[in-house]
Amino acid sequence: MIELLKLLLTRPWAFRLRMLDEHLSSIQAQPALQGWRRFIVEFLYFGIKEARACLFVGLFFAAVFVVPRSGLLGVPRYDVLLLAALGIQAWMLMAKLETWDELKAISLFHVVGFALEAFKTSSGIGSWSYPDFAYSKLFGVPLFSGFMYAAVGSYIIQAWRLLELRVEHHPPHWMAALMALIIYANFFTHHFIGDYRWYVAACALGLYARTTVIFKPYDRERRMPLLLAFILIGLFIWLAENISTFFTIWQYPNQVGAWSAVHVSKWSSWSLLIIMTFTIVANLKHVKQRIHVA
Repeated sequence: MIELLKLLLTRPWAFRLRMLDEHLSSIQAQPALQGWRRFIVEFLYFGIKEARACLFVGLFFAAVFVVPRSGLLGVPRYDVLLLAALGIQAWMLMAKLETWDELKAISLFHVVGFALEAFKTSSGIGSWSYPDFAYSKLFGVPLFSGFMYAAVGSYIIQAWRLLELRVEHHPPHWMAALMALIIYANFFTHHFIGDYRWYVAACALGLYARTTVIFKPYDRERRMPLLLAFILIGLFIWLAENISTFFTIWQYPNQVGAWSAVHVSKWSSWSLLIIMTFTIVANLKHVKQRIHVA
């Protein structure tokens, strides 16, 4: 561990991250580690793996915090954030922290997310808005917004590798794909025929009720219901959404005069969106091999 830390401190960042990944993926069994010591070590390594999986998210949010609302060097803030997101994505690809196949999946998240953003911010819907000027706005939506959805996909892909995830009793892929399409469609149709979110959530609950995710925080495999993972990830995205709206990256109508917390009901929306995102990731070749269909 000490040698690893020395390497991480003395080598270029990309090399350091690859070394860290190699270490996290090659931990030998430690049968003598028991009790509270095992709990602390596993909790620490789980945190490290989660933080590493959030690399794109962390760097992007750092840009959100650092870039002032007025922009940089005359470049509007939204355009700076787009350049930052593109730079982060390109660096991860060139540093081999992400593969071309994974980039294709992440690009799909970008397209899916941007389409949803364009609809939700349209004049006839107005669910939220991006108040600042940008050269890179299309249909009133800054192009960087798609990267916020892509960041979720990036996290799931990275976590899959680092935590050595396996899934047991996954529903047939065609059922999971149909559920993902219904979830996505409801984000659009509830403006016209009513919000069936809870009916959709009930169907998802039944579909994934037996599904278990197996992960390795340190040297032993642990298990948890996949539905719980969806809920927890949705919670953290909801918290990130509160931070983003506080920095006026976008605004809900009730936040125009003064900031207020995003309604907790958005948590359920994000959890459903995670199911859709997970379904896309589950169709990557190297991921699909580690999924046991019930």
